[in-house]
Amino acid sequence: MNNPTAAPPGQYAPEAVFENTIARDQRIEPRDWMPDAYRATLVRQIAQHAHSEVIGMQPEGEWITRAPSLRRKAILFAKVQDEAGHGLYLYSAAETLGADRTELTERLIDGRQKYSSIFNYPTRTFADVGVIGWFVDGAAICNQVPLCRTSYGPYGRAMVRVCKEESFHQRQGYELLLTMMRGTDEQRAMVQDAVDRWWWPSLMMFGPPDDDSPNSARSIAWRIKRHSNDVLRQRFVDMTVPQAEKLGVTLPDPGLRWNEERGHHDFSAPDWDELKRVVSGDGPCNAERIARRRAAHEEGAWVRRAAAVHAAKRTARLQEGAAA
Repeated sequence: MNNPTAAPPGQYAPEAVFENTIARDQRIEPRDWMPDAYRATLVRQIAQHAHSEVIGMQPEGEWITRAPSLRRKAILFAKVQDEAGHGLYLYSAAETLGADRTELTERLIDGRQKYSSIFNYPTRTFADVGVIGWFVDGAAICNQVPLCRTSYGPYGRAMVRVCKEESFHQRQGYELLLTMMRGTDEQRAMVQDAVDRWWWPSLMMFGPPDDDSPNSARSIAWRIKRHSNDVLRQRFVDMTVPQAEKLGVTLPDPGLRWNEERGHHDFSAPDWDELKRVVSGDGPCNAERIARRRAAHEEGAWVRRAAAVHAAKRTARLQEGAAA
């Protein structure tokens, strides 16, 4: 006679447990079974995110020695340090999936893994530092706050701290721009010029449109991502327009207007061909960014070797003490 309380056949198979966990909107943890494709998708996304944080230190880092005051220098220095920390959190999250940090770095340097297209544009004036904080970190907040609820536990927990710091960076950038807009005509023109140059790359930062995004659907189904590229892009535009009005700058899109029926702003499409060129390595600063990352990695080899020797000696001492 069949047991009416018995679990259906296959209910406790690893695949079923995984699917049930995702369906219940609960977290997958490192020791849990997961499909190879889920693991590979996470490694790709987390590695790209980590690479973006580390490469993202460069555009603003160029202005640390040229900041106009000690206060601005300290703020910028702290922000760049934060970005390095974000990269470390994310590389650590990738390692819980079995990825090797050294191999990930080599893949970045060799061009086998990507980072955010936004960091391949030059910072021509100090106003760019403020606009990066406002636009780039603002876009990051739109994209990353939902990742605090991503289905993979270590990634989501890392994002909680990252998002808190990114929110602070966004406010710092906007405060810098408010200060400049209250300054001279030259300073206001500098801000407007930076806004003109960074607006479209910031929209591209969310990735290609949904119809041309091969990874989004699967990532959303697995609840790695919570929203599509186009939804996040729309949120960023709706958030940024009133901030631009308060700041007193004009966003460089003649098609930008409020749509009463949709309850959102209409806006023009970015140049997707430009995005493809930049992601493929043909942006204004692609070669420069990778060359600097490669040099830093090579010049830091002795530090990594020394740390490994120190760790090995410490482990040996602990083992000797335990044996005694």
